[in-house]
Amino acid sequence: MAEHIGFIGVGRMGDPMVRNLLKAGFEVTIFDTNAAATAALATAGARVGESPAAVGSAAEVVIVSLPTPDVVRKVAEQVAAGSRVKIFIDVSTTGPKMAVEIAGFLGGKNITAVDAPVTGGVGGAQKGTLAIMVGCPRALLDRVKPVLAPLGKVFHLGEKAGAGQLMKLANNMLSAAALAVTSEVMVMGVKGGLDPNVMLEVINSGTGRNSASVDKFPKAILPRTFDFGFAIGLLLKDIRLCMHEAETLGVPMIVGNSIKELLTITALRQGADADFTTIVKSVEEWAGVEVKG
Repeated sequence: MAEHIGFIGVGRMGDPMVRNLLKAGFEVTIFDTNAAATAALATAGARVGESPAAVGSAAEVVIVSLPTPDVVRKVAEQVAAGSRVKIFIDVSTTGPKMAVEIAGFLGGKNITAVDAPVTGGVGGAQKGTLAIMVGCPRALLDRVKPVLAPLGKVFHLGEKAGAGQLMKLANNMLSAAALAVTSEVMVMGVKGGLDPNVMLEVINSGTGRNSASVDKFPKAILPRTFDFGFAIGLLLKDIRLCMHEAETLGVPMIVGNSIKELLTITALRQGADADFTTIVKSVEEWAGVEVKG
């Protein structure tokens, strides 16, 4: 008999993750405040719970994919009111501090928290190729691996709560850095008369190759669609969490601070819900040129 999994938060990332769990043969009970999102998955075979507590009463393992740390904490409290839940897996980006806080709260309810943030974007969620950064006791790893396997590759970052979150913040800082500096050099090249398509060909054939030059510029910036699939406000939240963690650990982040400032300016100019690829627009406005194919 297939295991029954709970899943809360079925937006751009959660929807394809639930679909992959269904394809793998799991029964899934879902909840989201967006009725249209749950209706689409109900058609695909998911059951719809009336509340987070109902999901916690339907399944022993509950996965959440939510936008902010405060929302994750609130949902964790509601899930804990369920009668069956024993393992709470958070694939959101909340930061180590919140992961530890949630683990402590749920531990008092005899529920084990697993922080398991993911990277790979919507495309990775659809293909089931996400990198899943797990922080949990090693004894629990074998229990959660089969549940997470349909979503991507599992990496065990350590037994301490928040270990997966720390790795996710490191990854997102590098991703943001690549996008920020690639935006600057591409705008510089275009203002100096270079063809942006040729620039990308050269960069991607040499040592400057990075995630922004390979994916984000050709797919969302040069076509001017700005639809890569991640909000600038959410990336800014991740970078702020990273900066806070670095400060707590006593690690200077001089470059990181510059990236945070550029993201802050972009979020103010474009709106927090704008795609994170619009970071290039801030540089373009100052330089008076556009990077387009």
